[in-house]
Amino acid sequence: MIPKVDAMRTASLIVQPHRLFGAGRLQPFGGACRFSLLLLLAITALTAIAFGQVKDRDLDQYSIRITGFWLYSSPTVTLSAAGNNGSIQFNQDFAFRDYSTVLGKIDWKFTRKNHLYFTAAPFNQSNQVALNRTITFQGQSYTVGAIAKGQLRATMYSPGYQYDILRGRHGHLGIATQVNFFHTTGSISAAAQVTGNGVQQAASSASASLLAPIPVAGPEFRIYLTKSQRLFINGNVFGMYLFGYGNYASTTDYLGVSLFKHLSIDAGYAVGSRLRVNDQNNRVGLNLVQRGPIVGMDVSF
Repeated sequence: MIPKVDAMRTASLIVQPHRLFGAGRLQPFGGACRFSLLLLLAITALTAIAFGQVKDRDLDQYSIRITGFWLYSSPTVTLSAAGNNGSIQFNQDFAFRDYSTVLGKIDWKFTRKNHLYFTAAPFNQSNQVALNRTITFQGQSYTVGAIAKGQLRATMYSPGYQYDILRGRHGHLGIATQVNFFHTTGSISAAAQVTGNGVQQAASSASASLLAPIPVAGPEFRIYLTKSQRLFINGNVFGMYLFGYGNYASTTDYLGVSLFKHLSIDAGYAVGSRLRVNDQNNRVGLNLVQRGPIVGMDVSF
């Protein structure tokens, strides 16, 4: 006998986590216990949904879904070269600040429970500053006080597959696997000049690139909170630990409101990428975190 679970009440706890943890702010990746509890609540609600109305038609009916978000990102980036080739701490050295970027996903649900999808996210930023320290990178030196430009281009491409282990009228719970390809290039350049301290800075430029494939997996879910498509929550958590090579974690979670049958507007929060890579072949290391609020829409056909 399957115990009766109040799915709507459980779902409301997921949307309002302060009812579980108090008035304090819930931070992404702030505690494994809190995330595990939220995920457990999601699974419990979805289990109730799956066994509740299996004979009814799914609210989540589509073949193609296109989702796009504007992300106001707060980046943390360090790019280093092995040996004595130094590192660039973009946040500190070049005062990288919050900036706007986009996230996108195309999902093809080719059977009721099987998906093929593709996601992409560009993380590009540059800034020109007077250096607050002497930087040595890829054999080139940049003197403290010199005017230099730092630029980072980090684009993620991710093909993936998802299987919905639970699917009912009011939502689904799926397990997804994907390969994140991070194509990252960091550079620093300075024109010939004399610093304010009277030190001669020669014209110099240096860059380092890294193409890192990272296989990841994790749960993805959507819950409709009413008897119609009007209101829903959607979320995912991906991660992988690759021993000495690196590690990765991400989550995108949002509340959606359907304006029409095939169009909804969404708002939430994302940790777009939490990535650490040590590439021994290219002798380049990357530590990249992108996170912030998201606003967007999805269109289904």
